Amino acid sequence: MTSNDIGVLLEDKALSLEELARACAVEPDWVVQRVQTGVLLHDGPPPGQLTAWRFTSLDLVRARRLREIESVFDANADLAALVVDLSEEVARLRRRLHVLGVDVSGGV
Repeated sequence: MTSNDIGVLLEDKALSLEELARACAVEPDWVVQRVQTGVLLHDGPPPGQLTAWRFTSLDLVRARRLREIESVFDANADLAALVVDLSEEVARLRRRLHVLGVDVSGGV
């Protein structure tokens, strides 16, 4: 998968299980495990075969962050998911504060 493919994905294309695994440099089983534990595809895996699963650009970003945390910090999947969840929540809260006009540039 090239950076041009990822640019197209960010616009309107969904990835298959194999494409997501390739884009994250992991085996498809890694993705399946994260879906089955609810770390990816928050609404749960759609019924049917694995080949029917489709992943959005948000899933791609989340999967890459999970993989990075697992590999860089030698973290298990649960810990990596917690770190990603918390960092996403902090980003959401900062966006809300920005909309309200609160300066959060100083960090936490």
